[in-house]
Amino acid sequence: MATLNILEEHRKLTDSAEIKAYLYNIGITYEQWQLSYLVTKDSTSDEILNAYASKIEATKQAGGYITADVIDIDADTPNLDAMLAKFRREHWHDEDEVRFIIEGHGVFYINPQTSPVVSVEVATGDLLVVPKGTLHWFDLCSDRRIRAIRLFQDSSGWMPHYTVCIA
Repeated sequence: MATLNILEEHRKLTDSAEIKAYLYNIGITYEQWQLSYLVTKDSTSDEILNAYASKIEATKQAGGYITADVIDIDADTPNLDAMLAKFRREHWHDEDEVRFIIEGHGVFYINPQTSPVVSVEVATGDLLVVPKGTLHWFDLCSDRRIRAIRLFQDSSGWMPHYTVCIA
């Protein structure tokens, strides 16, 4: 279950209904999906996508998404630190960033520009939708592990647009 921190206010929300309501008010969708499949280290992407096919299809229909895949990151992922350095920079996308967490933990930092920056620690069973154009960044938690289903409206639209250029 997610944890939401409103950084400027030093306030933490752990109740899923409160988290959902707060995020809704800043344009972010948060849901908890019932786990329908016991994921193991040996579970393939196809097995995971098949297990959640009905939820994925409903989300595709609702959001105009056309494809889904599974991302699997752990401490042994090649070039993990370089990858995380890119994720940790504030950016936005031309399409929604949709993640359903199957394993592990991560933190999305959302900068809605109309209210304080929040961090949302996501965990198994959490679905987060960061709408296109929303400033955000991401980091792994101390377990350095996340496996998630990603949905895309157009895979080419997922390229990050950074708010600060680094020479």
